Amino acid sequence: MPSVVIIGAQWGDEGKGKIIDYLANKADVVVRAQGGNNAGHTVIVDDKKYAFHLMPSGVLNMETLNIIGNGVVFDPEGFMKEVDTLTKQGISIENVKIDERVHVIFPYHKKIDALEELARGEEEIGTTKKGIGPCYMDKIERSGIRIGEMLDKDLFKERLFKQVERKNRVIERIYNDEGFNREEIYDSYCQLADKLRPHVTDTTILLHEALVAGKKVLFEGAQGTLLDIDLGTYPYVTSSHPTSGGFCVGAGVGPNMLNEIIGVVKSYTTRVGRGPFPTELDNEVGESIRVKGNEFGTTTGRARRCGWFDGVMVRYTSRINGLTSISLMLLDVLSGFEKIKMCVGYRYKGEVIHNFPASLKVLADCTPIYKELEGWNEDITNVTKYEDLPQNTKKYIEEIEKYINIPVKIISVGPKRSQTIIRDEIF
Repeated sequence: MPSVVIIGAQWGDEGKGKIIDYLANKADVVVRAQGGNNAGHTVIVDDKKYAFHLMPSGVLNMETLNIIGNGVVFDPEGFMKEVDTLTKQGISIENVKIDERVHVIFPYHKKIDALEELARGEEEIGTTKKGIGPCYMDKIERSGIRIGEMLDKDLFKERLFKQVERKNRVIERIYNDEGFNREEIYDSYCQLADKLRPHVTDTTILLHEALVAGKKVLFEGAQGTLLDIDLGTYPYVTSSHPTSGGFCVGAGVGPNMLNEIIGVVKSYTTRVGRGPFPTELDNEVGESIRVKGNEFGTTTGRARRCGWFDGVMVRYTSRINGLTSISLMLLDVLSGFEKIKMCVGYRYKGEVIHNFPASLKVLADCTPIYKELEGWNEDITNVTKYEDLPQNTKKYIEEIEKYINIPVKIISVGPKRSQTIIRDEIF
């Protein structure tokens, strides 16, 4: 059962889209299992740029089965916008299947998301306001509506009308805002249901059959490990589990079916929104990394905070995901720096610690301990073999491998599919 899991091993935005696309080109099945269209993957193929939010990246390969698993929260309107864009680009979505258990995002989810974020004021989390959290709240509260129910118009009407009445009370009485017309939502979503019907099925069966048949299955991660609702930097997290364990519950597979688990990390560190960030560079170096790396969100356009590579963080995410290898991204961005720093520990109240703290209060008081390495000036964007990288570049990679104790099998030296160095074939 040759399966590969792609996990973001930092705060998201690590460049997973490129590696997913690279491997999806060889995969028989590509699976999304958590999150929603708050994710953003940018893929460049033959100088064409494709931006994915909810759609599995394997859709660019006509032979690949693409699965949106049960752990995803599904925005039908957002999905159809992606379909329209891809169709105009000549991409078929015939091989996209949606699990009948996915929970559906409705307009009231998006409105409550935005109103609650506004009410938080300075304590805002930094949500994308796409209704992700409120939809997961309904799921956990056991009042959510799944897409399989949406296809049954009588059942859907019964479930939806009750929910709209409940949500209107919240919107009107708590937030003093205008609620929704339940008939309008029902009519609109029934039209969407008719378009989605050919794609909805029990994807756990399709996935199991593919794994048992020995097909190449790629599990596509969204967001990053430190945004995990349990294991991330809570409360500045997402509402799902973007960790390797999230694929088991979010796609309906056993943990023994996950073979290779690849942690995607930038050669530096970025973060969007609030929360402690020990290696952040709020200076000219950080701004240089931001500009060279084009560190602006695919989904939101927000500028990302930038800093040096945090080895303490990645060693933690490696442990909780069971990483078997690393894909090191945007290495070309570091070309031109005289010195490059790598965090190999934290100093907290006079003590040196090497484990990533669970407490945000503790993390906020940590200062990084750096190992300084010589940089390189060479342009590495056309390098195709590891041996041809500059000596100082290889030294930096080796230091990361030594500290994390995991091999770097994939190295990205540019945004294009061709700008990828493979040290050990995955599929």
